[in-house]
Amino acid sequence: MASGPKTKVAIIGSGNIGTDLMIKVMRLSNVLEMGAFVGIDPESDGLKRAERLGVAITAGGIEGLMAMPGFRDIAIVFDATSAGAHKRHSELLIAAGKRVVDLTPAAIGPYTIPAVNGDAHLDAPNVNMVTCGGQATIPMVAAVNRVAKVRYGEIVASIASKSAGPGTRANIDEFTETTSQAIVAVGGATRGKAIIVLNPAEPPLIMRDTVYCLCDDADQAAITASVEQMVAEVQSYVPGYRLKQAVQFEHIGSNRPLRIPEMDGEFTGLKVTIFLEVEGAAHYLPAYAGNLDIMTSAALKTAEKIALRSHEGIAA
Repeated sequence: MASGPKTKVAIIGSGNIGTDLMIKVMRLSNVLEMGAFVGIDPESDGLKRAERLGVAITAGGIEGLMAMPGFRDIAIVFDATSAGAHKRHSELLIAAGKRVVDLTPAAIGPYTIPAVNGDAHLDAPNVNMVTCGGQATIPMVAAVNRVAKVRYGEIVASIASKSAGPGTRANIDEFTETTSQAIVAVGGATRGKAIIVLNPAEPPLIMRDTVYCLCDDADQAAITASVEQMVAEVQSYVPGYRLKQAVQFEHIGSNRPLRIPEMDGEFTGLKVTIFLEVEGAAHYLPAYAGNLDIMTSAALKTAEKIALRSHEGIAA
């Protein structure tokens, strides 16, 4: 719970992610308040909804935001546009003294996943929320890695095609690259690989993720306990996050070693398989769009931590 005034924020990007994040800020946060909602299409549902909710809006993009009278009072800016646009946005915002929470796969700032390293980069000018697949699966890689060294982590994120808007589709390559890098940088794996599947099924299916970890031999009960503990941590800000079934184990012996192209040589040890499901909170998006919900929930949690850190600094 925040003491004192809330921290004003702006959101750039009036699509599904930006609009859902706006509603989360307004409904859920005791720390943040909306200062501006920014888009480039004056007819977008997001801008119209923000206006109805009494939020200051502009359809002038980043320039429109910076020209708004209330811009000087905004401390944190979320960017929910695209990896390509974010580089310029970040440069302008940081030069203006704003803190930036990046929901694109641009990865200019350090990767941030609240359940894993949420307190590590609170003073960075720009933090990157990785990807929806990364937010869902990398906590599981980290959970295994803190018990047994993960030599190789692979994730498969399956999302409803209807939940993948133009921004997501335009950033598929960045998604796989950014997620793969974060499996190593945040999850702790020696090597990582990410795959995204757009599922066209009707009715749309909620987000499903599969995590494969090849790790050193270790106590399986300890790994399971670590995974369950991490699931509970993610659930604290993404209530619809859950294990789909029990953690699966397979011992890979020297008589039948695995050969993985991304690894050097043959692997022997423990294969851990984790199946996840992410149901959205349906604040703005359908419940099946858990991939978008986990991104906005993680971004909200991160911005609240940044704001609280700033409050502590002012108080000191």
